[in-house]
This record gives sequence, C-alpha cells and structure tokens, in this order.
Amino acid sequence: MHDAHGDIAANIAAVRARIDAAARRAGRDAQDVRLIAVSKGFDAARINQAIEAGITDIGENRVQEAAAKRDGVTHEVNWHLVGHLQTNKAKAAAAMFDAVHSLDSARVARALAEHRPGDSAPLAALIEVELTGIAARTGVAEADAEALLRAAAGLPGVHVLGLMTIAPPGGADQARACFQRLGALRERLERSSGWALPELSMGMSGDYEVAVEEGATMVRIGRAIFGDRPALRA
Repeated sequence: MHDAHGDIAANIAAVRARIDAAARRAGRDAQDVRLIAVSKGFDAARINQAIEAGITDIGENRVQEAAAKRDGVTHEVNWHLVGHLQTNKAKAAAAMFDAVHSLDSARVARALAEHRPGDSAPLAALIEVELTGIAARTGVAEADAEALLRAAAGLPGVHVLGLMTIAPPGGADQARACFQRLGALRERLERSSGWALPELSMGMSGDYEVAVEEGATMVRIGRAIFGDRPALRA
C-alpha cells in the first residue's frame, strides 16, 4: 500500500486550494468556509491523519458509527452529524456531537434539546431543507422551514445557526440553482423570523466549488479527502 497519509494531506491541500479559488471568484474570504471532512466508512486512523493535516471538523452520517470510532480519535475535533437523525438516536447524538446538520422535525429538535448535557454549550443545529423533490430524500420542504425554525429557535440546549441542503445529482447548473434557492430561503427566514442564520451547509465532493461561489459557510467533503469509500462491512 502506498502512503495513504500523504494522500490525505495532499487531498486536503488540493481541496483547500479549490475552496480558495472559488471564494476569490465570488469575492469572499476563504476563511469564512469551514471544511468538514466526512469520514463515513473510514476508520479512526484515517480520521487522525486528516486531523494531523489540519482538519478541525469531522462529519459522520450515523450516530452508531461515530460512537464506535470516537475513542480511537486521539485529537480534539468538532464532530458534525451530517446524516439523517431519527428521534430514537437523538439522546446519543445530543451528547456526542457539536453540530447536527440534519434537523428536519420539531420532534427531533425537542429530543436534542432535552438530552443535551447541561454542562455543554448548546448544540449547533442546521435545518435540512429538501429542494430536489427526490422522493427518498430527507429534510423539510421549503414551505415548512419557517414553522420548524420557530419550533426549534427557542429551545434551550439547541442553537439553530442556519440551513443545510443536498443538491440534486446532475451537475453544476442544477447544484447552483439549488444552492441559490437555499440562500434566498435563508434571507426570507431571517426577515420573517428575526432569527440570525449565519451558516449555510452545502456542497459535497462533486459540487463544493459551486457551493462556495453561492455562499456556503460549511462544505461536507468525503471522497475528495479520503478517496472512495471501502466496501462497508456489516
């Protein structure tokens, strides 16, 4: 096996360079874009390599997988849940993560607030908005985002900081239109609710440059950092 450690560091440097270039094209400061390395399917050793190469934020899709790996991660890092969260996993998620990007119901918001440890900072939460119409996708419809924001915004233990979306497959143009819609929704919600929503979590390995051009403050990158996911063992 060739030097995977070098690969991860080189991959992170390449992603950061592309984020920098996209930010420049949009007249933005690349410092305003947080790079979240999504480690679904990769072990703690790979996560440690990414952190040693400067990553400060790790994303996981599933609560159980994150729990199984955390003890092997030898550095302080911010943990982001970027996959769908079921209510019955909210108790574990509330104690384990620093941020949840996939808030899609008032019920889950209440469960996270109820179970957030009292000695921890409020859990950063992003409302996941489904803008593609793809049937299997999770997230709230655009029309329901304000009601969820109003339900979650006052909860102790949870701080709603912004919105998240996943672009449709099919290339940069569709991704750009989706990201523009999320940005416009953020502006409408801030006006109608009076609640500040500084964070836009959008963009993955295939479309993060477009996302940065359209105002993403967090990009969720797996494959472009860690390579293709290994076949998952049961």
